[in-house]
Amino acid sequence: MRVGIVGFLHESNTFIRQPTTYRHFQENTLLRGEAVREYFCRLYHEIGGFFQGLEQSGLDAVPIFVARTLPSGTITADAFETIVEKLIEETRGAGTLDGLLVAPHGATVSEKFPDADGEWLTRLRQAVGAALPIVGTLDPHGNLSPAMVAACDALVAYRSNPHLDQHARGLEAAALLARTLRGEIRPTMAAAYPPIAINIERQCTTDAHCLALYAEADRWLRQPGVLSNSIMLGFPYADVREMGSAFLTVTDNDPDLAQRASQALASYLWQHRQEFVGHFVTVEQAIAEAFRGPGPVCLLDMGDNVGGGSPGDGTQIAQSLMRLPQVRSFVCLTDPQSVALAREAGVGARLPMRLGGKSDDMHGVPLEGLFTVRSLAEGKFEEPEPRHGGFSRCDQGETAIVETDDGLTVMLTSLRMPPFSIRQLTAFGIEPRDYRILVAKGVNAPVAAYAPVCSRLLRVNTSGSTTADMRQLNYLHRRRPLFPLETDFEWSEV
Repeated sequence: MRVGIVGFLHESNTFIRQPTTYRHFQENTLLRGEAVREYFCRLYHEIGGFFQGLEQSGLDAVPIFVARTLPSGTITADAFETIVEKLIEETRGAGTLDGLLVAPHGATVSEKFPDADGEWLTRLRQAVGAALPIVGTLDPHGNLSPAMVAACDALVAYRSNPHLDQHARGLEAAALLARTLRGEIRPTMAAAYPPIAINIERQCTTDAHCLALYAEADRWLRQPGVLSNSIMLGFPYADVREMGSAFLTVTDNDPDLAQRASQALASYLWQHRQEFVGHFVTVEQAIAEAFRGPGPVCLLDMGDNVGGGSPGDGTQIAQSLMRLPQVRSFVCLTDPQSVALAREAGVGARLPMRLGGKSDDMHGVPLEGLFTVRSLAEGKFEEPEPRHGGFSRCDQGETAIVETDDGLTVMLTSLRMPPFSIRQLTAFGIEPRDYRILVAKGVNAPVAAYAPVCSRLLRVNTSGSTTADMRQLNYLHRRRPLFPLETDFEWSEV
């Protein structure tokens, strides 16, 4: 049997002013045919899991098409149409297929289609017909829609944040499809949508409140007939009607059980909703806390979360660190202009620079001072371990490392690079233990990389396009009421 593999993955932050264009996909990942296999088959990504899972099940994998780029602004209408047309065209040209494995993200937004994942999955379903089994994966930072559910036979979301189980979920999806094709099961899905938006600061799955929620989901997995369930934590930076949490259950031809299980999980979250309200720590509080106990301490810059689409050049924490005398600290900023300046000056040069704070007026002003250029590098590195995102080959563009006389080290990159790997530091001679404070521009995704080398990780409530405080975001299209943005209402799963 021949199983096609397609993917269209983008986390769209609608609060970012710059749109995402077709060029962004061309510069990142835009693959067709065997190039998909060559790129993904050895990665810790769900598409890598698709290939391995199909091989284990004795099914032929037919790589068709994958488009992906880093989290960024809303996708332009032209870019979305071009990608979906190519995806459908390549699928139609792939020959006779017995099933499809699909990898949507779940938080994709285009200018014309707020529920962009639901739109392209619906078009794919229409192209292949109602009878062809479609099984897929989702990022739990997606905003689930009824259209996504209706277009697929089964969907499974990652169960960890940081996302360390992407490959495992790809294996799970492949196994579900294989069992479906062998006639062993008949997947049936149902979803529930409680009116709750889970704050990004409360979405780490190893924290106690999330552990309890997933334990409840695991309890339902032990019920006869339940094949899979998923918790969609939600993506608060997509201002769409679907924004918020959701639950998804897949059963073996038992729609009533699927609905009952999803509703029970939604009810559990509603009853424990206060545990998912954000805890906010200021820059000053975080820096003070960093000096209580041993270092290094990682400060997670939530307002400039590159993995959520931010520009990566926010300076709010760095400004405070620069004022600390003789304290060794580290921050990474995306600033191609300053990289070019450092390259022109050369290693060992000492010069006045204005670092970061150039992309917009939301993430702080440039960091001004005298800096010494310590090193220059190409900016490519590899991560051997499973890390958030599932990728191992990384490229942050030309890179310069500069320092102040008082101990602030700044890594300047030409391309945005989410801080998912500690190799981003060590591959370029930065030893984490040499610093009291390390700044990582993320919330939960950097935890797997930084926890092994830091005594503590502190989430810092900075402002910006990924601010953790949802009350600071100007929503126009989300559903209402939605806790905790509204609190004076009651909800029942009935």
